[in-house]
Amino acid sequence: MIVPTPLPTTRLGRSGPPATRIGLGLAALGRPSYITVGHAADVGPDRSVAAVREHAHAVLDAAFAAGVRYFDAARSYGLAEDFLAGWLDERDIAPGAVTVGSKWGYRYTADWRDDAETHEVKELSGAMLRRQLPETREHLGDHLSLYQIHSATLDSGVLDDADVLDQLTALRDGGVAIGLSATGPDQAATIEHAIAVGAFDTVQATWNLHEPSAGAALQRAHDAGMGVIVKEAVANGRLTGQAAPAALQQVADAHATSADAVAIAAALAQPWADVVLSGASTPPMLTSNLAALHVPPEATRDPRLVALAEPAADYWSARSRLPWT
Repeated sequence: MIVPTPLPTTRLGRSGPPATRIGLGLAALGRPSYITVGHAADVGPDRSVAAVREHAHAVLDAAFAAGVRYFDAARSYGLAEDFLAGWLDERDIAPGAVTVGSKWGYRYTADWRDDAETHEVKELSGAMLRRQLPETREHLGDHLSLYQIHSATLDSGVLDDADVLDQLTALRDGGVAIGLSATGPDQAATIEHAIAVGAFDTVQATWNLHEPSAGAALQRAHDAGMGVIVKEAVANGRLTGQAAPAALQQVADAHATSADAVAIAAALAQPWADVVLSGASTPPMLTSNLAALHVPPEATRDPRLVALAEPAADYWSARSRLPWT
């Protein structure tokens, strides 16, 4: 029996499901490779499906024991939905005891190979939604609380696709909240358009100390009643451990905590942020991430952190060059 401990909770927007302030994203847990700095060492040499499943379940156990109640997956995260579903079943966790979000719009194409030339392929079409929603339902069933467009952009046209919007509206009428995730240097414009469309309960976007450009748009989304989920708060590992900028580490040292805890605390401190995702790929990493809840407010206001911001185009260019390991 896992004995949980309390974690601060919130609600994802005016009409969305409840969630804990820190959630667990499964991008690095459902497949053998990901673009997180140091991922290969975190996962270890055994990349078999059985080993990766066991590894994922260990992190899920640690998260649940720590009180985390929001879990975020996607069809393209390898076997993440399958691993999560198996864990929920094996731990006898009833629907409603946790909030589960997933996403559609990408296909996982690496075939469990570390050296695959392409790991995922994007298709934000009504046909893809029609194909992937039943797949998600097959795995997650009544646990599914939130279904999101994966990495929506203005140029994809998905936010104005009547077929997609009709399908999502039907899903919402059936009791599942609907949202979108945004990506790239034009995140703010995508978020603004989603607000104007008015069809979404939540928005998930990248915000971190290197890439804060979507902050004002996320505030407007929050003001419009949308729940806001922050992804990549540690910039795919660039704001953690040995990769952390000297200024961030200095702030962390001054408050006897870790660089990743300060980075996540900075995201939690944003007035519009409802949930900040941990992308932890090991239980100790999760423990370090959760220390963000105890970082004093003055640490997140340190002017040295503001100076870490990069031009959005530079940030996304650097992210695109991160290797899959």
